[in-house]
Amino acid sequence: MDNELQTNYTTEQTYHSIRHSIVSAQRSLCTAVNSAMVTAYWEIGEQIYKACGENDRAGYGKKLLQYLSAHLTAEFGKGFDESNLRKMRQFYCAYPIRDTLCPELSWSHYRVLMRINDEQARRFYMEECAKAAWSVRQLERQINTMYYQRILASQ
Repeated sequence: MDNELQTNYTTEQTYHSIRHSIVSAQRSLCTAVNSAMVTAYWEIGEQIYKACGENDRAGYGKKLLQYLSAHLTAEFGKGFDESNLRKMRQFYCAYPIRDTLCPELSWSHYRVLMRINDEQARRFYMEECAKAAWSVRQLERQINTMYYQRILASQ
């Protein structure tokens, strides 16, 4: 009976060890995919910005977005409508230096962060979000409760 108990214990340990490896690999994969997509959206935003310039008086930007949206959506599916392409351009404008991006944050995090006009506040929330591993909901809650302003006021 003692041998059977030891075998069951070893079996459980092996299962949990293998399970941990799989869960860890899945998390790593998820992080890598998120990071790759954020980088791709930044690059798309950069290319649109460079193609349109800072000011688009001639309406070229609107035509370009329509063209890109139609072709990218046909090839890659939804996610490339004009609105998202504008957000990608805005993303590049908000974070013009790619190395300042946090690989821990998703596109959804960055979409929330881009709503913050104050660059210092945006950087604060980005760093805190990455450090504390906030979900998108937690990030929104911290912004809505003016966490940054409260921290400044307490100093």
